[in-house]
Parts: sequence; C-alpha cells; structure tokens
Amino acid sequence: MAYLLDSNVFITAKDKYYGFDFCPGFWRWVEEKHQAEVVVSVESVGHELISGNDDLAEWAKRRGPTFFRAPTPADAAGLETVARWVSQQDYEQQAMDDFLQTADHYLVGQALAAGHTVVTLEDPANSRRKVKIPNVCTGVGVNWINTFDMLRLEHARFVLGTPS
Repeated sequence: MAYLLDSNVFITAKDKYYGFDFCPGFWRWVEEKHQAEVVVSVESVGHELISGNDDLAEWAKRRGPTFFRAPTPADAAGLETVARWVSQQDYEQQAMDDFLQTADHYLVGQALAAGHTVVTLEDPANSRRKVKIPNVCTGVGVNWINTFDMLRLEHARFVLGTPS
C-alpha cells in the first residue's frame, strides 16, 4: 500500500506551510518516502504541477515517471469503476465531465486498482456542481486522508536545526 498524493497536497504545501525556502524537511521526507515506495502520485498530477512556472514545477520535473506513475492496463478496471460510479450519481453533467477529464479520476482509479490510499486536502461535500475526491473514494471503497493525517501515521518529524 502506498499513498497517492493529489496535486493540492503539493501546491498548498509549497504556497502555505511547507515552502521550499523555510521547510525543506517536508520535501526531503516526501523524497525519502518515495524511495521507500510509500509516497507516489499519478502522471496526470505530475502534468498539472509541471505546467506551472515555479519551484514546484522544477521539483516535479526532477521526480519523473517513477514518482508520477502512468496508468497501466492493470488500472483500467479501477478507472472504469470510478467513471461508472460518478456517472450514476446526481452530479451535473459539467461536474462529471470536469472530474473525468482531470487528474482526480486517475488518482482515485489508480488508487482503487492498486489498493492505495488517496491523500487530498479536499473535504467531502454534497454538491451537484463539483465532484469531490473524498466522495468518490468513499463511493468506490478507496481509503482517503489529508496530508496531516498521513504525516502523523508515518511519524514524520520536521525538527529545527542550525540554519546553513
């Protein structure tokens, strides 16, 4: 089992509480956990991150396809299950189209296929206008948590040291 990280985990970390300039420990932790095959993401999340023009885009480019995993034939059943579940709910057509054409679909589908846990900062919500990752995860039986719960479960420690 691995954690599959949503793009909002990376973007919010960079923009708010784990900036590259003042909390490099978070990014080292992510890299170390990736080496241990505990933390990964999906190719479409990588594409979203790389499309930026900032430090996060550069960081994502250096991670490559071992971190941002492309869908495989083994993921097809999970992706189909997610698409079917979403289409059977009471979402507006535009909301379904938006979900199925973004990284969110691949994140949940690939997690379902491989038995991974999705990590997202989205909260579940009952809305016809927006398909939320936690709602889909719950609907198809995929575990999901937020960044902070993942860090606690994995006993992450970002300890102050002497500035270099």
